[in-house]
Amino acid sequence: MEKLLKYYLSFLLLISLSCKNENLNEGSSEDSKLIAKDIWDTENSKHGFNGSFQGTPKAMTLLDKIIALDSTNADALREISVPFLKRGIPLEWKARFDKAVKHDPATWVPWRGYLYLWFYRDYEKAIADFNASDSITPYLDYPQGHSVYFWRGIAYLGAKDYDNSIAYWDKHITKETEDSGEDWVELEAFLYRGIAYYEAGNIEKANENFEKVIQYFTNSADAKYYKAQLLLNKGNKKAAMNMIDDAIVDFNNGYYNNRGYVETLRQIYLEDLEELKSKIIASN
Repeated sequence: MEKLLKYYLSFLLLISLSCKNENLNEGSSEDSKLIAKDIWDTENSKHGFNGSFQGTPKAMTLLDKIIALDSTNADALREISVPFLKRGIPLEWKARFDKAVKHDPATWVPWRGYLYLWFYRDYEKAIADFNASDSITPYLDYPQGHSVYFWRGIAYLGAKDYDNSIAYWDKHITKETEDSGEDWVELEAFLYRGIAYYEAGNIEKANENFEKVIQYFTNSADAKYYKAQLLLNKGNKKAAMNMIDDAIVDFNNGYYNNRGYVETLRQIYLEDLEELKSKIIASN
């Protein structure tokens, strides 16, 4: 009965606001915007839309209510798009996310680039959004905790544009080193720059970056996997075997590059390591 009364009162509130301002659905009423913000702040602090509450019928109903009150609420528009993204319904995701971008481009343009990169492997659109973010904001953007230099390094690697990939890894690593010191640079930055050099055929530079990973992080199946290949190619079979054995131990202990929801770029699997080990054995 209490829940029924609550929903009844909410319905009356919406009717009242609708009568008060015929442009309610356009988000033009300041009163409706304030109510929408209050609902967002209250429910987000109570449940956390990004947690297990995300995508539930209750969460989606609340978000629909917020957007009905304020169609310019970029946070709600972005949040209501996420379940469609994670469930592989791109048209429904994009229609909603693009509205969030329209109303808050500074926040959501670089984020959209991140999503194009990881969920759709659309490197061209990802790079375009990362580039656009440079014009939209006077500062360097950090969607999902990494700079757009970092994300462009990955996007250009995915597109096999090794020169641009390396150039952006250089920018990212230089800035992070100046800000915090080289030992604070992410493992993935050295790893991916090494992979870019490796695929471009610059073995010496590739090796330098894989060595950096091992120097600062010790445990990395990915770096040791590539190092084992380099050692085998040089004919150093014993060192290659030791390296791939270490890589397998690291992998089994969870020290390998991976992501939630999607496969990371150039992700390795245990089968890759075992295949390389068999190749080393066969070469003896």
